[in-house]
Amino acid sequence: MEEIAVENKQVIFKGYVERAPRETDMEVRIGTVEVKTPKGSGAFLVKNLYLSCDPYMRGRMRDYHGSYIPPFVPGQPIQGFGVSKVVASDNPDFKPGDLVSGITGWEEYSLIQKPEQLRRVQQDDIPLSFNLGLLGMPGLTAYAGFYEVCSPKKGDYVFVSAASGAVGQLVGQLAKLHGCYVVGSAGTSQKVDLLKNKLGFHEAFNYKEEPNLDATLKRYFPEGIDIYFDNVGGDMLDAALLNMRISGRIAVCGMVSLHSLSDPQGIGNLFNLLTKRIRMQGFLQSDYLHLYPKFLEHVINNYRQGKLVYIEDMNEGLESAPAALAGLFSGKNVGKQVIRVAYE
Repeated sequence: MEEIAVENKQVIFKGYVERAPRETDMEVRIGTVEVKTPKGSGAFLVKNLYLSCDPYMRGRMRDYHGSYIPPFVPGQPIQGFGVSKVVASDNPDFKPGDLVSGITGWEEYSLIQKPEQLRRVQQDDIPLSFNLGLLGMPGLTAYAGFYEVCSPKKGDYVFVSAASGAVGQLVGQLAKLHGCYVVGSAGTSQKVDLLKNKLGFHEAFNYKEEPNLDATLKRYFPEGIDIYFDNVGGDMLDAALLNMRISGRIAVCGMVSLHSLSDPQGIGNLFNLLTKRIRMQGFLQSDYLHLYPKFLEHVINNYRQGKLVYIEDMNEGLESAPAALAGLFSGKNVGKQVIRVAYE
């Protein structure tokens, strides 16, 4: 059989940075790929359909090897979560035409040599791209963070920062379904409107319009906060610490407000952990993969019943990916940021 080489557009990582990513830290190049897989390799070739932009990727753009995931390799394509279609395979578990989700390259075609990093997905009434958000890593992050780390009780007062993002929007909805009172913060009036009118938060505010976050939280939580789901760190975490109730729980999911990961600003109000007996815990969704089937059932059932909604921000074309990733750190995205590389 004749081997076919096709054009393969790629987003290349140029070099390590300590600050938030910029579009110029990546470049789009055009290479070629052969539509075949090496015999006996167990590998398979996929055509990437959707790629995910996620804040954790910032940590992979610095020259630091002590984290839970290794850094990107300069001169090589960025890697991240994606939804792809198998086009050639030397692996009996993955056949041409299969749809898969997991770690892939930021390129049109990727040779997958670690099949354990992907799972097969079905095409059904739920959009395929939701495997990167609602049904994917952000969804499990929200589910495990809320139910396992926050130990919620009905009637709890819950505060979620970056509440319209990939994780926050689901945390708020899960909390409301659990019988909690939920307030979210976001950075534009459009996002605040979405939180209240589409995502069902009881209240929401634009933190950029609030000169005193301590006073803001006292206004929205006059009786204090039981659960703070923290996606931002920084000043918001400091203000939340002042407003936690006794035996409050803080799930540390992200620190997107940090301007530099190597020179972070400190938190001033940690003494409240002691006086209010607060439990503050960092976590990774990968610690909770054993809950994935239970999580999927819970989220899919509620989504199909109309009890959960999920907002995506879809960019078209691989060339839009660098700007979309950089935009996460200035709040340009409204909802879960996804890149459509090709149509299904």
